[in-house]
Amino acid sequence: MSPRALSPVFCALVMIGATSGRTDEVDQLINSEMAAHRIPGLALTIARNGACIKTSAYGFANLELNVPVTPDTVFEIGSVTKQFTAAAILLLAQDGKLNVEEKINRYLGFTPPTWRDITIHHLLTHTSGLKSYTGLKGFELTRHLTEAEFIAAIDTYPLEFEPGASWKYNNTGYNLLGFIIQNASGKSYWDFLSDRILRPLSMGSTTNRLPALIIPHRAAGYEQTNLVWVNRDYDLTDVFSAGAMVSTVGDLAKWNAALDGDELLNAKSKATMWQPAVLKNGKSTQYGFGWRIEEFEGHRNIGHGGSTSGFSATIQRFPDEKLAIIILSNTDEQIATNLARKLAHLYFK
Repeated sequence: MSPRALSPVFCALVMIGATSGRTDEVDQLINSEMAAHRIPGLALTIARNGACIKTSAYGFANLELNVPVTPDTVFEIGSVTKQFTAAAILLLAQDGKLNVEEKINRYLGFTPPTWRDITIHHLLTHTSGLKSYTGLKGFELTRHLTEAEFIAAIDTYPLEFEPGASWKYNNTGYNLLGFIIQNASGKSYWDFLSDRILRPLSMGSTTNRLPALIIPHRAAGYEQTNLVWVNRDYDLTDVFSAGAMVSTVGDLAKWNAALDGDELLNAKSKATMWQPAVLKNGKSTQYGFGWRIEEFEGHRNIGHGGSTSGFSATIQRFPDEKLAIIILSNTDEQIATNLARKLAHLYFK
């Protein structure tokens, strides 16, 4: 199936013809979990054997305006962005414009001597040893650091381990990958994604989360203080290519369909992307290029969650079952991946 053939309308039509028993179980589980965790709004899509079998929306995209979530509601997807950044790197590798095993100082300016052994592969797999910048002061969205400023700011922190010697989740690496994409392609990160991934897949609602942008159907994000909902904190970190995307379940269903074929990434690129990194001591990690490579209840599970202030998102693929579950929500609790796996359990029966 062509990735362009998988649209939200197609998903809705298939959902109507799906077996009601499993659909009812999904709705019951989601409604129960939303009540227990006080989730304001949520959208989901479940795909199996290359087709959407359920797309549903629950709760509210905006509590103040009483706007319900629909399949077209746009949510921040946080670190789900990383798989798009990794795909962009692999597309450039397919084009012959970079090699993931090369040192990053070939593609970045201003790199300090202590970074001389860091490769693109290290950035992709969270094995660089760089200090992760999220949670540190000086990286706010309002500052929007340039490549040189970002590298200088990170250089004030020593490496946490020798490149390739250990694994630690790291947003710094994926921010640097965004700069590498720009330098290798000659385009901005967002223009490259648009030209090579988003437009070819007709992902018209997927873009940069910038607060200044007018994005139709954008959900509001919510946090909880003493079981009281509050609007999310707008003093945001500039997560750029590590987590600044917004999208819909329909757009991510198209992305999921594209991953089942070879029209975007070739088979070699996907095999590389979904191969767990191996450390210098020979120990395998559970992370490839922008994807976690794990098992759930004995089933292969390739997926990634994402969270930003007021949002939780996930895409979880179970390749042996040809099953994929996408959940987007506007809650600060990092719950989307857990919910997706609970839904997957229903389909394992």
